Amino acid sequence: MAKCYLVLEDGTIMEGTGFGFDHTAYGEVVFNTSMTGYQESLTDPSYAGQILIMSYPLIGNYGINHVDYESDRVHVRGYAVRERCVEPSNMYAGDKIDSFLKKQKVSGISELDTRALIIRIREKGTPRGAICFEDDLEKTLKKVQTMPFPSDSNLVHDVSTRKVVRFEREGAKEVVLIDCGTKQNIVRELCKRFSLTVVPYDTTTSWFHDHDLDGVVISNGPGDPSHPVIKDTVIKTLKSIKEEYPIMGICFGNQLLAHAFGGTTFKLKFGHRGVNQPVKYKGRIYITSQNHGYSVDPDSLPADLEVSQTNVNDGTVEGLAHRELPIFSVQYHPEASPGPKDTSFLFDDFLKILEAKR
Repeated sequence: MAKCYLVLEDGTIMEGTGFGFDHTAYGEVVFNTSMTGYQESLTDPSYAGQILIMSYPLIGNYGINHVDYESDRVHVRGYAVRERCVEPSNMYAGDKIDSFLKKQKVSGISELDTRALIIRIREKGTPRGAICFEDDLEKTLKKVQTMPFPSDSNLVHDVSTRKVVRFEREGAKEVVLIDCGTKQNIVRELCKRFSLTVVPYDTTTSWFHDHDLDGVVISNGPGDPSHPVIKDTVIKTLKSIKEEYPIMGICFGNQLLAHAFGGTTFKLKFGHRGVNQPVKYKGRIYITSQNHGYSVDPDSLPADLEVSQTNVNDGTVEGLAHRELPIFSVQYHPEASPGPKDTSFLFDDFLKILEAKR
């Protein structure tokens, strides 16, 4: 395999072995602490614009199967691992991760000291970086240091559906999912309970008024929730409809709801990405699956929007609930994929809210 380098904006250059698609890729460098679920992470739209480092040292050992997709393609810009498994287990008849990334035209690098890399990110914060297959490392470093962060652009536009998609469930409540980059397991969980319509992130208020709806769900997604285009589209729509429907927000949706009620968000030093984040909710601790780089500022929230859940590790906001309206949101992923299903009951809670409004 080709000699390859991981280049960080602070001047760190680490040599490794390239795999996947052999072209130089640029992005924000983040890490995930999950031991399994790499296929779900690779295909999670929330990773758009990012180079993903896996903390678990062996990746690709059970291959890529036809089931565990969270979207129709890989969304990371690059993939960095300690050891790439060359021959995966045949239990799932899975594809090799090298050939999978080649088909998806995504660059990978292995044989890195991922432990040292993650310690550096935890200490210094999330950097810009590149997986470089070129000889001119100085040129690559200069580009890394001068390029904008991916979140400066509207990443949601790149991953949201372009058309309205409909899933019928006879006799069920009518729910619309605002797709900011939804994972497919959110769609699956909603389809178990509701008749579901998935709409683009920039769907206007008039569309909601033209349809007979029982509730609204806001999905996960990539980038900065305070991006000007996001404020002028989905947040603007939420401000208009927030008193008309029961609403549930997931991950990015939690942040968008905060903005819709006048709150603000801020960028975390290195984010929460993994399947072992402890969250306190109603006196209990739940282990949750998470993937986000921004958090709601609790001091910015209006009095009628309360912090209902918190992260045990750092105290950040993990859930919001309106004191009067049938609205709640969570910063983590109750649909899992990958990760624990401890909080999947939240979809049932949303169903109960809709049934109570008959």
